[in-house]
Amino acid sequence: MVKVLIKKLNSDVKLPAYKTSGASGMDLMAFLKKPMIIEPKRSYLIPTGLSVAFSENYEIQIRPRSGLAAKNSISVLNTPGTIDSDYRGEIKVIIYNHGNNIFTINNGDRIAQMILAPIVKMEFEETNNLPETIRGKDGFGSTGK
Repeated sequence: MVKVLIKKLNSDVKLPAYKTSGASGMDLMAFLKKPMIIEPKRSYLIPTGLSVAFSENYEIQIRPRSGLAAKNSISVLNTPGTIDSDYRGEIKVIIYNHGNNIFTINNGDRIAQMILAPIVKMEFEETNNLPETIRGKDGFGSTGK
């Protein structure tokens, strides 16, 4: 277990929790003063009323909830969204309505999942040549349908 500090920005905010012992993510809930109408083919920034602090060796990823995507065509626009270890502002979720119907989000609705993930930092070493591979420079769709 990795300790993550979490701050409620309002006393009415509900904390995320794992729903089962096998769950990899916790559901994030909308924190709204009034219902928000999500128009088709539009994105909206949904507040959660939470901020966090955790080790710099991790990130929190914000991912779509499969039920919202399958049943209502609602997804997280920049999936996965990243909460960096040095960010202390409110976690907000960019929700996008891929469908053709209006969707309403109410206060307390589960809108996304958050997952804690380890970060491996990279270091560049500049070179004039890269090792050859079978694939080479072939790109998009080059390995089949």
